[in-house]
Amino acid sequence: MKNALIAGGAVAGLLVLLALVFVNRSAERGAGPDAATPPAGAVHPSFLYGRVTTAGGDVYEGRLRFGAGEEAFWGDYFNGAKRENPWAAYVPPALRPKERRPIKLFGLEIAERERPVDLGRLFMARFGDLARIEAHGRNVRVTLKSGTAFDLDRFEASDFDDGVRVWDGSRGAADLDSLPIRAIEFLPTPRPGPVPARLHGTVRTRHGEFSGFLQWDREKGLGSDEIEGRTADGPVSLRFDAIRSIARHSRDSSAVELLDGRVVVLSGTRQTGRNNRGIYVDVPRYGRVLVSWDAFERVQFSAGGAGPAYGDFPPGGPLTGRITTRDGRRLAGRLVFDLDESEVTETLDAPFQGVTYTIPFGLIASIALPASEAPGAQLASVTLHSGEQLRLESSGDLGPGNAGILVFLDGRQRPEYVAWSGVARIDLDRPAAMYP
Repeated sequence: MKNALIAGGAVAGLLVLLALVFVNRSAERGAGPDAATPPAGAVHPSFLYGRVTTAGGDVYEGRLRFGAGEEAFWGDYFNGAKRENPWAAYVPPALRPKERRPIKLFGLEIAERERPVDLGRLFMARFGDLARIEAHGRNVRVTLKSGTAFDLDRFEASDFDDGVRVWDGSRGAADLDSLPIRAIEFLPTPRPGPVPARLHGTVRTRHGEFSGFLQWDREKGLGSDEIEGRTADGPVSLRFDAIRSIARHSRDSSAVELLDGRVVVLSGTRQTGRNNRGIYVDVPRYGRVLVSWDAFERVQFSAGGAGPAYGDFPPGGPLTGRITTRDGRRLAGRLVFDLDESEVTETLDAPFQGVTYTIPFGLIASIALPASEAPGAQLASVTLHSGEQLRLESSGDLGPGNAGILVFLDGRQRPEYVAWSGVARIDLDRPAAMYP
């Protein structure tokens, strides 16, 4: 026991030492191309802003940008992986969802194996809905404005693990690795500054158009960010604020039209072809969409202002509503969707023809599932509180992999479980306030 304690203390000491080394190295690194924030710390309220405390006790406060030049605004999403699923304990063992997988020999199916569905779940929330992020050993605890907290795997919480850049009013710009970070507290901007050059425009797909703030390849969101590629003359980097439009030129290349009228065909990098991870578009009507490269045709950039501030995101709350089952029962109370989402700020994620919709539950009035249970046989109907109706594929959160719904009837401590195959319709209560 004593040896274990000594070993544990040695490990803890080593972690603190490494943390201090990382802090010192981080503070010395350059701040990158978008480090033009005024020294006094005045930044526009749409930028992420907060206070970062390190394991060594150092405190940095200012504008934030996560990763290597990625999430920068309150409408961007923080992603991670939950360490465990506490809702699974409420499902009777005999009712826990299972999946069937074929056993093949020489390419021929000879049997079928049944096993429990993996109930591990990812975490995703807009930065504007977060209050605090804290690191505790292997855990990263994320607390929403509502007070609800989620424990994530530190080594799977990718947006935290990528570190954060802080433009501190007195220290200057510093890149902090995740290891020395003890806590990040999100705050409204105290001294508003100039409007940022944020990417905004209209993305055209084969089946429609989407307008709003953009993140090219899921991360490039500022005019000072660059798209990189190759031409016949060699590698090229172009700032987005010098670009009028980008069109799909081929499966592996993009035609970039500059403000001066020139057209440059770029290829040879992930950003410019089929390995592009997609274009995020923040659509005010229903949250966010991810346009895949296969669905993408063209983006036309345009002025769009600055976007929401931290105070524009009100605290969320529990997800409540009514479930209508396929056998005609109606159950009302607090809901846990897919044995996972329990807050109005969490999201429904489902695709339609190469575009994945990410819709906060607080915007959804109802979900009507197709009459047939055959996977992909029909489209689900999602109606928003605004009255707009979306038709989405029976995939993602609306597919057969959904683990079912818990209904806490009349505030009871033990919920009733409804398997996804038994759900016909979901009607959700409208929250008192919601962004957008």
